[in-house]
Amino acid sequence: MANSKVGGPEIERLIQLLSKLPGLGPRSARRAALHLIKKKDQLLVPLAEAMGVAVDKIGVCTTCGTVDTSDPCAICSDPRRDQTMLVVVEDVADLWALERAAALNARYHVLGGNLSPLDGIGPDDLNIAGLIERCHGGDISEVILAINATVEGQTTAHYITDQLAGLDVSVTRLAHGVPVGGELDYLDEGTLTQALKARTRF
Repeated sequence: MANSKVGGPEIERLIQLLSKLPGLGPRSARRAALHLIKKKDQLLVPLAEAMGVAVDKIGVCTTCGTVDTSDPCAICSDPRRDQTMLVVVEDVADLWALERAAALNARYHVLGGNLSPLDGIGPDDLNIAGLIERCHGGDISEVILAINATVEGQTTAHYITDQLAGLDVSVTRLAHGVPVGGELDYLDEGTLTQALKARTRF
C-alpha cells in the first residue's frame, strides 16, 4: 500500500488542522495547504500572524457571549443600539448573519447552542441564566427569539419563554414560512403549513 503522506510532518500537520475546518475534507485541506505554501509570503505568513494576534486578542464577551477583541464587545458598548430590544441567537454565526442583514439595531444574547436532551445538553450547558439575569435588569422590553426552526430550537424557545413568563418582557420570534424569492413548488410541507398558519393581511 502506497504511503498517503504528501510531505514532511509540518505539512501533514497543516493539512490535518485545515481538514478540521467546516467544509474542508482531507482533499480540500490538501489543496488549501498547497495554495498557502505556494503563496507563502502573500498568504501563509500574514495568516499565521493574524492567527497569532487572534489567539492573544480575541475573547468572549461576558455580557452577550459573542467573540470580539474587547469586553464588553463593540455591540454591547454601542450607545446607539436599542437598549430595550434583545435578540437571542444560538450561535455567533447567527449573530453575524443578522448583522449582515442590518435589519435591526438591537443588542444580542448568544446561547451557545440549543437544548438537546439526547446529546446531554441541558439549560445549565447554555447561556440561559445570563439571559434571564439581563432581562431582570428592567431595561429590556422585548426579547426576539432568532432561533433555528428545528425540534431542538423550538424546545429551547419554549423553555426560554417559560423562564421569562413572570417578567414584564414581550417575547417574540422570527416569522417562519415562505422565504423572499421562494417558489412554493420547492418548499417542504412543514414550511408551507407554517406559512399558511402565519398568513397576514395583504
